[in-house]
Amino acid sequence: MSSLSIQATDGTGRFDTLLVRPKSEPAGCVVLIQEIFGVNAAMRALSEWVADMGFIALCPDLFWRQEPNVDLDPDAGQAQWERAFALMNGFDQAKGLDDLAATIAAARALPGSNGKVGTMGFCLGGRMAWRTAVGTDAECHVSYYGVGIEGMLEDAPQIKHPLLMHIAEKDKFVPPEAQAAILAGVKGHPQVTAHVYPGVDHAFARMGGHAWDARAATIANGRTAEFLVRHLG
Repeated sequence: MSSLSIQATDGTGRFDTLLVRPKSEPAGCVVLIQEIFGVNAAMRALSEWVADMGFIALCPDLFWRQEPNVDLDPDAGQAQWERAFALMNGFDQAKGLDDLAATIAAARALPGSNGKVGTMGFCLGGRMAWRTAVGTDAECHVSYYGVGIEGMLEDAPQIKHPLLMHIAEKDKFVPPEAQAAILAGVKGHPQVTAHVYPGVDHAFARMGGHAWDARAATIANGRTAEFLVRHLG
C-alpha cells in the first residue's frame, strides 16, 4: 500500500491517491470512490480486496480541496457524521469528477497497468460512479447504494460503457419512490444492470459496519468481481 500524487487538471494543486498493487501485473485498474467519510479504514480494506482480486486499486482523496486526507469512522459517534455531512455539503462534484477523470488517466499510464480502468463507488461514491459513467471514458463502473441518482436520470443516454448498480431496498437515503424512479429510468438501457437487495439498508456492504449484511454483500460483491473480470481482464 502506497500513495500516488496526481496533478489536478484545473492547476490548483495535487491530491493524494491510495495505491495498492496486486501480486501479478499487467493488470486492469479500479478507481475506488470514497463514501462521505474520506479515504478511511473501510476504503483501505476495499482497496486491498480489489488488489487481492488481481487489479491495481487506486482511491483518490476527493475532499482534498476542503481538508486533505480526511479519515472518519462512521461507527465512532455523531461528531464524525456531522463532520462527514459538512464535507459532503461542501464538496464540488464537478471538480470531483475532474479529479476522478485525472485519476483514470493516471491509472491508464501506471507501470503495470493493462490500460483498462473501471470505477467503483459507495454512497457519495456510488453517485460519483454514475457521474463517471456519464462523463468519463472508463471501461466500466460499479455503484453501491448511490445517493441522488434519481435526479440525474436525464443523463442516462450518455452512458456508453457498462454500469452495475447495487441498490438497498431499505435504504433510508434512497427511499422507495427514488428507487422506483431509478429502476424505471434505466430499464432497457443496454449498458446498465441494476440489482435490488431485499431487506437491507444503506451501506450493507461495509464490512463490520452497523448495516453490514453478509448475504447481500457476498452476492453483490460476487457480481462485482465477475463484472470487473469481464470488462478489465
